[in-house]
Amino acid sequence: MDISWVTEQVALGGGIWNVWNMEELARLGVTHVVDMQIEFDDRPLAKPFGIEVLWNPTDDDFLPKPPEVLKRGVDFALGALENPKARVYVHCAAGVHRAPMMTLALLGAMGWEIGKAMDLIAIRRPVVDFADVYVESVRRYLEVREENSAESSDQRL
Repeated sequence: MDISWVTEQVALGGGIWNVWNMEELARLGVTHVVDMQIEFDDRPLAKPFGIEVLWNPTDDDFLPKPPEVLKRGVDFALGALENPKARVYVHCAAGVHRAPMMTLALLGAMGWEIGKAMDLIAIRRPVVDFADVYVESVRRYLEVREENSAESSDQRL
């Protein structure tokens, strides 16, 4: 199984592809999967193991990604991580572009500064390639998230 643990609860990597790899993830304690592949839907593989999957199909086309794509994955992962025993696996086909992009968005939403998050991800998974357009998509998403959070706080006052 092609998996790199970025934190104790968040891992990223390449495609799962078959039941044996899904079984391995279950053995590793993975409870949730963010599947960024447009190529393959993991939900049928995960069902027998009780692993929750968000299929968030995203093309690896080096075009800007809309904030909604990142929001779906981040909201799903953050919801899972409310349980301290949860472990989230974020993946695409090779774990080089889309999964690192989503992991960067997740860490950013968790309060990590984007440069430090990129450094951590690259140390834990040296094959990552942070395409500028994907990093910029994450920056835009985090800005929108911050603006929405500030507006929500203002409305509560």
